[in-house]
Amino acid sequence: MPRLAFAQSFWDGYDTLEKPVRAGVRKAMAKFQAMSVAELNADKGLHLESVEKARDPRMRTIRIIDFWRGVVLAPDDGSDTFLLVNVLPHDDAYTWAAKRLYSANSATRALEVRNAVALDELTPLYETAARTAPRLLFTDVSDGTLRELGIDDQVLRAARSLVDKAQLEAFSTLLPEDQLEVLQYLAEGFTPEEVYRDVVAVRRPADAPAEPVEDLATVIANTPARIRLVTGPQELEEVLEKPFAAWRVFLHPSQRRVAHRTSYGGPVQVTGGPGTGKTVAALHRVKHLLGGSDDDRVLLTTYTNALATGLREMLGLLLDEDEELLARVDVTTVDACANGIVRAKSATVPRPIGDREQRQLWEKTVKQLGLPFTAQFLAQEYRHVVLGQDLRDLDAYLGASRRGRGTGLGPARRRLVWSGVERFERFLRDRGETTHLRVCASAAELLAGEPVAPYAHVVVDEAQDLHPAQWRVLRAAVAPGPDDLFVTGDPHQRIYDSRVSLGSLGIATAGRRFRLRVNYRSTEEILAWSARLLTPVTVEALEGEGTDSLAGYRSLLPAGATPRRRGTRPGRRRPRPWWTASGRCSPRVSHRVEGEQFMQLADEAGEDTAVERPVDGDRHRPPRAAAPAEAHGGRGRGRGRAPGRRRPGDRSRRWRPRYRHARLQARLDVDQGVRRRRCDPCGRVWQLGHARVRRHLGQGQGRLRGGEAHVYQARPSASGHQPRGQGEQEEGRRGRGPPSRLPCHGPRRCDVGPGRLRPGRACHRP
Repeated sequence: MPRLAFAQSFWDGYDTLEKPVRAGVRKAMAKFQAMSVAELNADKGLHLESVEKARDPRMRTIRIIDFWRGVVLAPDDGSDTFLLVNVLPHDDAYTWAAKRLYSANSATRALEVRNAVALDELTPLYETAARTAPRLLFTDVSDGTLRELGIDDQVLRAARSLVDKAQLEAFSTLLPEDQLEVLQYLAEGFTPEEVYRDVVAVRRPADAPAEPVEDLATVIANTPARIRLVTGPQELEEVLEKPFAAWRVFLHPSQRRVAHRTSYGGPVQVTGGPGTGKTVAALHRVKHLLGGSDDDRVLLTTYTNALATGLREMLGLLLDEDEELLARVDVTTVDACANGIVRAKSATVPRPIGDREQRQLWEKTVKQLGLPFTAQFLAQEYRHVVLGQDLRDLDAYLGASRRGRGTGLGPARRRLVWSGVERFERFLRDRGETTHLRVCASAAELLAGEPVAPYAHVVVDEAQDLHPAQWRVLRAAVAPGPDDLFVTGDPHQRIYDSRVSLGSLGIATAGRRFRLRVNYRSTEEILAWSARLLTPVTVEALEGEGTDSLAGYRSLLPAGATPRRRGTRPGRRRPRPWWTASGRCSPRVSHRVEGEQFMQLADEAGEDTAVERPVDGDRHRPPRAAAPAEAHGGRGRGRGRAPGRRRPGDRSRRWRPRYRHARLQARLDVDQGVRRRRCDPCGRVWQLGHARVRRHLGQGQGRLRGGEAHVYQARPSASGHQPRGQGEQEEGRRGRGPPSRLPCHGPRRCDVGPGRLRPGRACHRP
């Protein structure tokens, strides 16, 4: 029976497919589990066929539903493994498949895909521009070195034409995955040896032969990071039914290198910017550690309850809700863990108070002792110096370092501070209360007296905000030794100024520090813009020694579409608002015109038609000065009232629903008799509402010039509903249902000189 594999490119779009298409995918994939290769080729429902003029002769398409096709990489070497790489509409599927070329990387032995057609078209253009460049991007790297890192001839030619990193990013969606990452590391200044260690070695199979193997089944097996191989019908159904959240725990090879290493000689530190997969690496490390001794217990901890809840959910997803494995893992915050230890090992039940209650006690302390310090200063001194260094008496505080506190204190002032600390702790004892950090200090002291630590492994996520007192609990919760602590964090995301030296707390990570540099959350544009803001900022490293850097931080997400203002089209100038006063006609387009009707009216009205599309729940309200009384039918009701404004007591609300769909808008036209009007001399179009008259404004704030003909011709609505009612005004009658309709009377001429256009008066006679 054939075997079936799924590429990551398929999963990227699977969650956006409609239900009928997903059902078609399941039906088609089930045939691969039930038929032989010969039967698959002969099945008329599946319609497995080759792609004409494809760069890869192994490309095939299969029928999903009538207008959707699946793109499959079929074996041509006698093996029986098929790879589903994408599901697209019919024409798009053939176009996509014809341009792609799949090949095995000579260094990593993994399967890669490239847009071969686009590379052949763009490379000569870049080569022409490179001839005049003073320096190329990879001048210092020889062709032999690039080939050893897995760069093939087509990519090598493109790489030799690149001038800077911006051009490399322009090629990023066209190049093979592993080769692109090699070039990105080299462009960031890493040496070839470092690139081989961090990119090639972690992907290359340990038992890889000297010469690359080209058969599809072997190459697919060498690509576990991007391809999922399905072995049976039950696994196929589980994979297709599994929620999309399962792919949040997908591992990049750089993450796999640190998460699935067999063993470490001591504590491990993993850092990286936002979206680099630190949490995913921590979760996979927990799964790896659970594969050891059946008696080992693991503590997975973080800073807040919300983060702990998320870790618990993702761990259950990764472990397939295996109750036995989950029972061996405690997922909690450091404070909750310390609280449980104190409850279990002492007769007292801690009652920690929050920040607000602590601030009140500090204010009381300052007031009673008359200290020359603020309550906030004393609280921070207590947190960062006294508890941070676990100071127990005045002598220890007098000799303690206060690096980073910003305000120097001599011995006399330190004694005043210590008197405040003693008074604060007395208040806590009298009330039978404590703080979370003091609970952590008590828990660390209790664990230090125990002969056996409660956990075999401790994994810490979001470690950048942990306090030294919390680190002491974690250090005491696991015995020093191999695989004792696995720490992930990002110093750039530090919220609290908790300065920690991990080495001074017995957590030495020298030689076991790793940095993740690939972002999966943000596009390259967002990432580059953010990195420029953070580069000048000096950030202390997580271990407390030196500074942290964003060098090499990059994204693999493709760029999104260029934003475009809604209602405009390329090549057309930005329209003026409809209330703009000018010598030309200033047309008005109804707020309710949406969708296809809107674009049709805009096309007919010309480039000056106003394009105002208010968001849901908000009506666009222009300045009062630009909406004179003449715009609403002359004197009387509505003088100076902007369109869309409702008077108090207006009961015609049911005649003003705001639909945002063209089909519903057409039905609204039938119900309300909404009409579009065109001014024949200038070709402008506007809409007449039921409660007000939207009239065509000429020069001079709504006054018609004497003797100038303005022809009004009613246009049927999108529903085809015709005007009715002869000689009636359009001015709405408040509270009496829908208004009467304004019929088409043919040409009108204002022959009484400049003045207001008054419906039903002399200027409106034929």
